[in-house]
Amino acid sequence: MFSSVYLCTIMGHKKLIRFKAVDNFANVKQYPRNMLNNWHIFFNNKNSITLELACGKGEYSVALGREHQNRNFIGVDIKGNRIYNGAKIALQESLTNVAFVRGQIDHLREYFGETEIDDIWIVFSDPFLRKPKNRLTHPRFLFIYQQVMKKGGVIKLKTDSKELYDFTLETIAEQGCTIVENIADIYGKGMATGPLAIQTFYEKMHLAEGRTIYYLSFTLPKNTIVVPQRKAKIEEQLETES
Repeated sequence: MFSSVYLCTIMGHKKLIRFKAVDNFANVKQYPRNMLNNWHIFFNNKNSITLELACGKGEYSVALGREHQNRNFIGVDIKGNRIYNGAKIALQESLTNVAFVRGQIDHLREYFGETEIDDIWIVFSDPFLRKPKNRLTHPRFLFIYQQVMKKGGVIKLKTDSKELYDFTLETIAEQGCTIVENIADIYGKGMATGPLAIQTFYEKMHLAEGRTIYYLSFTLPKNTIVVPQRKAKIEEQLETES
């Protein structure tokens, strides 16, 4: 049996190797503040751009890139050792329409120009049950998306979290967003087709556990998203107290 210290050392070494490798991957940009409105140059085309936020291993970006060669896909995540997986596969398969950004999602306006993004995927992101303001469909994030997305761009949420699904529905109603599609159980209703049929590692695990998978897509309103400051302060206070 390996000791926990030994295993932690091996895992840490593996992460360092991946971080170093990502530095040299041509399809990965780290905190790319010099890329505003320049992504068409990077991809060498003017095709539409889809973001996968909190992409983890980038499974959705890679799968979508395979299926839609006439579109560009960018996975965004803060953890370079996770991005490594998708970036390596994209390079091995010569998927020139797939790229990755290592950076914070709340800094998207530093990485992408106004209306540079066509639509967004949020796939099995952390539901932050104790920190609602960190949910990727919280108004503070919708406000950021509104700054970089084209008018009419669609945000697509796929999750096993009923809490995140319900929270998003409530937020959509409050902000005047328009629902495009709402499926409370994509597998139970036989709706897991096309892009919804793509299964990440976590989705396969959730399905094996018998969890329900929810899907919700919507567009942002014409009016500017309102970030509820008072609500945000209350949430911060509750986090401090807990």
